[in-house]
Amino acid sequence: MTRTVALFVTCLVDLMRPRIGFAAIRALEAAGCDVVVPERQTCCGQPALNSGDRDHAAALAKQTIVALEPYEAIIVPSGSCAGTIRCHYPEIFEYDAHWLSRAQAVAGKTWEVMAYLDQVCGWKPKGVTLDAKATYHDSCSGLRELGIKAQPRRLLKAIDGLTFAPLAGEETCCGFGGAFCVKYPAISNAIVGEKADAIDATGADLLLAGDLGCLMNMSGKLHRRGSKVRAYHAIELIAGMGDGPAIGEEA
Repeated sequence: MTRTVALFVTCLVDLMRPRIGFAAIRALEAAGCDVVVPERQTCCGQPALNSGDRDHAAALAKQTIVALEPYEAIIVPSGSCAGTIRCHYPEIFEYDAHWLSRAQAVAGKTWEVMAYLDQVCGWKPKGVTLDAKATYHDSCSGLRELGIKAQPRRLLKAIDGLTFAPLAGEETCCGFGGAFCVKYPAISNAIVGEKADAIDATGADLLLAGDLGCLMNMSGKLHRRGSKVRAYHAIELIAGMGDGPAIGEEA
């Protein structure tokens, strides 16, 4: 049965790494989905919400709900943005009955892309080969709000030739935290420094995760210290696009 799903691209993917969106589409289509990218989508409102600007966050949430509610599932290549829609939209409209019901409906059908492929589609990549050693960082929102842990690993283990090195502190924050890295740069830099040490210690060729913000933060630190570890969103490998430029290497 073909599922019609909406891809919520996210701001960072749209502006900084569009190939993650294309990778998500490729994997979803391989899993039998008909993918639509709603043109009315913009920001989910997470930065405003995290900054305490609830009025702006609510306005963006309403716009997002209207854009996404016609579809049977909403797929997001980001644990943090998916977590905002799934977990926090109902909180935003707690005292607005009309928008609360609509927020709950959209929240209930919003999925992070790898969780959807694994849990709903029961799909695994076929014919994908990559001779490399990878390590995996569990991003905070995906792990703690959505329970994303085993799903990406199950998908990645279906890639021929890909091996894994355990990462010490794989569930520890990388120091990005959205606006946290801007408000508290010294603390953020110390945290990502420790994370980079742990990544280099694995001996891995590749760093994988499910949130572009975290990947940009970690890959930037690794690059500045001369590390040869290359960073990718896990869906890029799963979709067979792991031979392209790593994050930070785009022309």
